[in-house]
Amino acid sequence: MAEQTDEDSALVERARAGDARAFDLLVRKYQHRVLGLIGRMVSDWSEAQDVAQEVFMRAWRSLGNFRGESSFYTWLYRIAVNTSKNQIVSSGRRPLTAELQTVEDEHWSGAGRMQEQATPENELLRQEMERTVVRTVEGLPEDIRTALTLREVDGLSYDEIAELMQCPIGTVRSRIFRGREAIDRNIKELMP
Repeated sequence: MAEQTDEDSALVERARAGDARAFDLLVRKYQHRVLGLIGRMVSDWSEAQDVAQEVFMRAWRSLGNFRGESSFYTWLYRIAVNTSKNQIVSSGRRPLTAELQTVEDEHWSGAGRMQEQATPENELLRQEMERTVVRTVEGLPEDIRTALTLREVDGLSYDEIAELMQCPIGTVRSRIFRGREAIDRNIKELMP
């Protein structure tokens, strides 16, 4: 289970008692993270902002259902994922893959060698590796892609991912391992 910060706990309790300013502080604290998540899932910035607004409205309306078994952010994150998926399904699109440029290159084989020499060839190889990572992630089954993105892009713990995806932690570890393995395998094909 994720730990709830004392500050979040106090704000949640005040918001549950009807203090809209306390909820506004929670929104301000998490709006950029939520918007970033949604932006990776939906097609454009304007739509992401609309979905984010819907997420916070749903959170406000559902605050009475928050039991505190997870952190407020984990609970909010789940609302954001579900609302984004509903938006995607209602518009008949496939979810966009998170831009994995924020993942450090050191996770993948060969990245260290490329950083040793900044040549045009290495820059082209780096760009091709980046495209390969994105294509690979886009081609992963949704459960593997989601687990990998939650870990590598959003930095969530295995426990938080298990809670969000409603599956055992061993399943989360397996999904992340399989996703990393697929990326590593495709990147190794690029290496001379």
